[in-house]
Amino acid sequence: MGQVTLYLDSETEEKMRMAAKASGVSQSRWVAELIREKTATEWPASIVQLAGAWAEDDFPSLDQIRKGIPPDLPRERFD
Repeated sequence: MGQVTLYLDSETEEKMRMAAKASGVSQSRWVAELIREKTATEWPASIVQLAGAWAEDDFPSLDQIRKGIPPDLPRERFD
């Protein structure tokens, strides 16, 4: 297992200490979990499970969204 030395300002160190304490883990474990989270290359399982969770009729149609919004202004063409 590797070791890393971190130099933190007092305010950041206190925030880390309090966050680790609130999570019920050591400061070392808290930092390791944060690094794992920030370097993950896959979506968390809780997010993956949301795929397909919403029915199509759970969202308004484009016509409903655009209702009451005036048409956009014509754009300049540069071709």
